[in-house]
Parts: sequence; C-alpha cells; structure tokens
Amino acid sequence: MKVLLLEDIEKTGYLGDVVNVKDGFARNYLVPYGLATIPTEDAIRRIAEAKAQRAAERKAAAERLSQIAEEVNGAEVSVKAAANAQGHLFGSVTAEQIGSLLRDAKFEISDNMIALKDHLKEVGEHEVTLKLAADITATVKVTVVAQGEEVESEEDTDE
Repeated sequence: MKVLLLEDIEKTGYLGDVVNVKDGFARNYLVPYGLATIPTEDAIRRIAEAKAQRAAERKAAAERLSQIAEEVNGAEVSVKAAANAQGHLFGSVTAEQIGSLLRDAKFEISDNMIALKDHLKEVGEHEVTLKLAADITATVKVTVVAQGEEVESEEDTDE
C-alpha cells in the first residue's frame, strides 16, 4: 500500500515521501497514529513545504554531527577501575562511563552514540567506535588502568 509520510519514520522514509509499505503496517499503525495518509495531489502539495524545511534540518544536523565526529575522532580518555593481578576488571567499563568521560572532556556525545559490542573487562588500551549517525562514525581510545597501578606510577614520577 502506498502512503504519504507525515513524519520521519525510521527505516521507512522521511516526511513527504510516498513509500510502499505492508497493508497492515499502514492500516494499523501509520494512518491511525497520524504518521501517514493516503497520497493525493492536494496532500502532496500541502506537505512539500514541510518536506523542504525538514530536509534542511536533516542537512544541518548531519553537518553538525560531522563536525563533532572530526573533533572527537582520535580523542583519548582513561578510566581507573579495580582489577586483579592478571588485569581482569572486577566490574566493567560501560558505554555510560565512556560517554561521561567524553562529556567531561567537552565533547557533545550521548551514551547511545557509543557502539560497544560488550563492556570493557580488561586493563589496557581499547579502540571504541562512536556511531553519531547512520553514516558518521569516529574512533576514540579508551585506556583502562588498574586503580593501584595509576597511584604507583604517580608516586614514582614524584620522587
């Protein structure tokens, strides 16, 4: 069934697009919730201005995210965590912790942009990918340091 989208729908299309979707999706979700309508010439004309404005907003957002990606790409952050003698953490370093460290370093990153396959559970350097948008990514280096080691190395440099 062809419908005219009245809102941006993830993995379906953008405002003003005429897309072909399954009948049940259109009848049970898109149309009743006001997210789409049947495409008529009048409806298409009315939505054209909103579509142009939304496209400009998407372009501006993509440019902003590209700028953020350039700024954060290659950044380094370190986190102290309790670990055993073999370098295994007693807990783990999560995307939320990494996001907090990046925000403390004045980067505009949200936790959902951090693409961790699994929490970091080992001491050492880890490359972490940030997915700012579908086609915009950046990489940061996260260094996990055992709490006792960081203190000892600071004492050695003070002497």
